Amino acid sequence: MTPLFITFEGPEGAGKSTQLRRLAERLGAEGVRHIVTREPGGTPLGTRVREVLLDPGLTIDPLPEFLLYSASRAQLVREIIRPALERGEVVLCDRYADSSLAYQGAGRGLDTSFLRMLTREVTGGLTPDLTVLLDLDPGVGLTRAANRGQPDRLERADLGFHRRVRQGFLDLAAGEPGRFLVLDASRGVETLAAAIWHAVGERLGAPAP
Repeated sequence: MTPLFITFEGPEGAGKSTQLRRLAERLGAEGVRHIVTREPGGTPLGTRVREVLLDPGLTIDPLPEFLLYSASRAQLVREIIRPALERGEVVLCDRYADSSLAYQGAGRGLDTSFLRMLTREVTGGLTPDLTVLLDLDPGVGLTRAANRGQPDRLERADLGFHRRVRQGFLDLAAGEPGRFLVLDASRGVETLAAAIWHAVGERLGAPAP
């Protein structure tokens, strides 16, 4: 089995977690060894960092925000992602470094060359084999997110911020079309799941559905 590192990205409310779960179920049904993780989180340190980053009662400046994400990311790569890839498994991750480029770069205005440099250091240059970008109008996504319950710190940011984040993701995808699979997240769950499996199946050498 060829190891694969697959990440799911997109604005708030795009349905990343749903599609990641559907892909994990399909991989399991096909007998493909895989793990599921997320950012921030995935490790005891990452879980603590996640609580801080999403706390709506905190105000965090852009640079420390990015550094906190980076600390969680470094631990996740070393403790979870690299070992799984070395075992020949498929790794599914809900968000990764592209989120920092979109949120803290395009959204917050931090220098993306600095973000990329530090990200290379903390990840050892590990990049996904496939990034599924679920694209959605921020207004629609924030409404979806609000329907899930109390909004977290990022979901409470203004619409202009979320529009910049969305454009940041689209710019990243345009720069690396071979890595990104961009899908319209307003499409049905089953349609999206089928398109994602088709792309993953090609990389695994599995027949298309």
